[in-house]
Amino acid sequence: MKLRPSRILRELRAGQNSTVLKLNLNDPRVVELAGIAGASAVWLCNEHVPNDWTNIEHQVRAAKLFDMDTIVRVSKGPYSDYIKPFECDATGIMVPHVTNADEARNVVDMVRARPLGSKALDAGNMDGLYCQAPLADYVHHCNTEKFVILQIESPEALDKVDEIAAVPGFDMLLFGAGDFSHRIGKLGQATHPEVVAARKRVHAAAIKHGKYPAAASLFGQKDDLIAEGARVFTLGADVLELGGAFHRLVKDFHGGGAAPASDSVYQSK
Repeated sequence: MKLRPSRILRELRAGQNSTVLKLNLNDPRVVELAGIAGASAVWLCNEHVPNDWTNIEHQVRAAKLFDMDTIVRVSKGPYSDYIKPFECDATGIMVPHVTNADEARNVVDMVRARPLGSKALDAGNMDGLYCQAPLADYVHHCNTEKFVILQIESPEALDKVDEIAAVPGFDMLLFGAGDFSHRIGKLGQATHPEVVAARKRVHAAAIKHGKYPAAASLFGQKDDLIAEGARVFTLGADVLELGGAFHRLVKDFHGGGAAPASDSVYQSK
């Protein structure tokens, strides 16, 4: 049995774009629905969602049934919160609110093996085939088939984005339009010119330093995002799609109007 390679990294290395679905619901069956739809990955969350580690592991297993990657947005905190998703065999982690190059280097050091970092080795979980994989293969896999996404979400981080992007050992930068717009007094205005200019700056820094730009939402700007070099696209969120469907069913029955508009940061349109 071989260690599972990343689907997203395979697609990116082949010059393809990758699709991601954001999940707030933590039932593995929702993960299976995303896999049936053909998504490259699901974005799970430990920053804002009450997931536990056992359920994260079940969600990862469900994704692998469809050769689908899993990205876990971690709680920004201690080292265990960063490596445990990988030990559940998640394919990537997303670290929120990175503000400077020192933080980026610290993340790399915690989750990458030598020579990139100082990752603590266990290999007794699924990511190491429960110690059934040779240790050299496990270490190589950690550095080549697992990926790290850093989020840029504040004006302070934007000021340092070139220095952050220059740090070796991570793979993608993702601009957080929701938090950024909030912090500059443009709450929910992801397409405001100031927010778009910040996003373009993040994407340019990523490309300059050999990282992949990842988009948290399309906001009806798919062509613009592609032109900026974005390669990984979050297409929407389960709660938005399910909520919209429920609204339509009830409104249609009563002869009402359309579902209420949302300014969520996970919009596809």
